[in-house]
Amino acid sequence: MSSPTEITVAQLSRLIGTPNAPVLIDVRIDEDFEDDPRFIPGAFRHGFREIETLAPQLMGKSVVVVCQKGLKLSQGAAALLRHHGVNAESLETGTLGWSAAGLPSVPAKSIPTRTAKGNTLWVTRLRPKIDRIACPWLIRRFVDPSAQFLFVVPSQVESVAEKFDATPFDVDGVFWSHREEYCTFDTMVEEFGLEIEALKNLATIVRGADTNRHDLAPEAAGLLAASLGLSRMYRDDLAQLEAGMLLYDAFYRWARDATAEGHDWPAATTRSQERD
Repeated sequence: MSSPTEITVAQLSRLIGTPNAPVLIDVRIDEDFEDDPRFIPGAFRHGFREIETLAPQLMGKSVVVVCQKGLKLSQGAAALLRHHGVNAESLETGTLGWSAAGLPSVPAKSIPTRTAKGNTLWVTRLRPKIDRIACPWLIRRFVDPSAQFLFVVPSQVESVAEKFDATPFDVDGVFWSHREEYCTFDTMVEEFGLEIEALKNLATIVRGADTNRHDLAPEAAGLLAASLGLSRMYRDDLAQLEAGMLLYDAFYRWARDATAEGHDWPAATTRSQERD
């Protein structure tokens, strides 16, 4: 049984990819990180000796500190954060326990270079519909919660990427884009090492909606309708992205937890309900 200042791998895995996911801070030393240069989805690295510098920006947030085994580094760093009033826990059994459970990890080499502020910066075409909302959702929920997205006219995507050191996506001729019949969301699920069942199911729905192949999944038509509706509701692409985050949160939770559940009308009535 874990202590009140620890969170188990199983508990954390249920939070990853949801709006309630904690801030994940990886404090492994360089040698341990080089042994396994991957992140628990959404985590970022920070030196354990400088952990107190993060306290002001972590106030009011839930934090989980991660090291290799869940021992001295993460427990000490979490305790220091708690000393400053931060709600911080350490991950029991650390990254070794996460890997042993067969849970997804994001290869460090797949994450674009971060800005001086510590976030990744991405650029794509303006007026997003499906892929250009789904991909930012995936990045913020599983790769970099602080990621920023620039929406610009199509002809300027690559120039903006060059001038602002941003990573272009969902345009022709770049790494993060469609590959054969697969869409950019598929590419990101694969390259970020996130090939879990729920995300693969969601990727099929996104692909069906994004490429007008509704035969791939019955939900694809619904996603297309909701996406086009959002694009008509919002003139500001960033406001549309924020609204779209909730849409994909819902689709992800359905893909993870509710695919076996149905709904009908009138509701089925049991004998016990009749007696009530």
